[in-house]
Amino acid sequence: MDTHSSIIIYNVTVYSENQTLKNGYIKLTNKKITEIGETHQYVRQPNDHVIELSPSYKVIPGAIDVHIHGVNNADAMDGTAEALKTMARTLPKEGTTSFLATTMTQSNEAIEKALRNAGAYIEEQTDADAEVVGIHLEGPFISPKRAGAQPPTHIQDPNVALFQEWQKAAGGHIKLVTLAPEQPNGLALTSYLKETNVVASIGHSDSTYDQVGEAIEAGASHITHLYNGMRGLHHREPGVLGAAYLRDELFVELITDGIHCRPEMVKLAYDQITSERMILITDSLRAKWLKNGTYDLGGQPVHVNDTTATLADGTLAGSILKMNDAIKNTMSFTNCSLEDIVKMTAENPAKQLNLFDTKGSIKIGKDADIVVLNENLDVEMTFCRGTLSFKKED
Repeated sequence: MDTHSSIIIYNVTVYSENQTLKNGYIKLTNKKITEIGETHQYVRQPNDHVIELSPSYKVIPGAIDVHIHGVNNADAMDGTAEALKTMARTLPKEGTTSFLATTMTQSNEAIEKALRNAGAYIEEQTDADAEVVGIHLEGPFISPKRAGAQPPTHIQDPNVALFQEWQKAAGGHIKLVTLAPEQPNGLALTSYLKETNVVASIGHSDSTYDQVGEAIEAGASHITHLYNGMRGLHHREPGVLGAAYLRDELFVELITDGIHCRPEMVKLAYDQITSERMILITDSLRAKWLKNGTYDLGGQPVHVNDTTATLADGTLAGSILKMNDAIKNTMSFTNCSLEDIVKMTAENPAKQLNLFDTKGSIKIGKDADIVVLNENLDVEMTFCRGTLSFKKED
């Protein structure tokens, strides 16, 4: 297909920014969305490449996964361009068109290597794959009490000077930092992140409800993987979880594999937080899209079976959740609508990362990051910036 042609996805249900069109079409030209309308409004042009489907097919904006470590035997901590390329090529299969390459608690040298690599990759990446829109620094500025699968030996107190070094190494591409604000210098780093337009996320944290309030005052606006790695809910101490439920300033990540938290707890969180503030993530490892076996996570062996990834002691160690399964699970657990899903997978992360002018919804002028789902909500096609990046085989 030549660069002057347009792709038309015709006779589908289009979940656009402001309305859902039951018999709609969408036009993609030069990496952008150039037309949206009802089928009877479409006027064919000589260079149009028309993909005709049926209204049982649904067109939604591509998912933005703000918390993903790896997939298909690649991990952001590998510190290689090949690893990030593998992630970017694989993720469209599950409907993800943008993501934050997520690091983890490791030695300073290993983290800096991963940051330099991701920063360089971001500058040179191509349009045909899922886009790395930034870096999520998860750790090492977390609570030893809430380490989870983060190696305790490398946990350290929040450090503004060290973060400044790392942001420079990353070419300014660190967009989100998970930290424990109750740790020494935690509020100072939170304030610095806010000042420099980096999202400060409370995670792997033993903060009390009041300490979360102080962190919000300092600039925190996000919660990392709700329920996991945090002080839970108690009737005399609401903790991080209570703050996530009650504080409207916070966007809240959730892993909806039914393992990191039971389906009933997904529904409880959804009913309290709603699609206005929730963000679906995968927090997936290199083992996603691979066979069962033992894989590496930050130098630790992780045992993977059909649904679960654990350390030797049974600690949950990230997930093997695919984004389209997160969508199906969330709809099943909560009875939410696909419009709600669009908010939680695309609109909310785009707004949180300050990308909503170009991504996060289907609107004329925005990037052509588009996913076509069939009647079973399986991914049929994914377009990354107007390029067909994945097509399901018949």
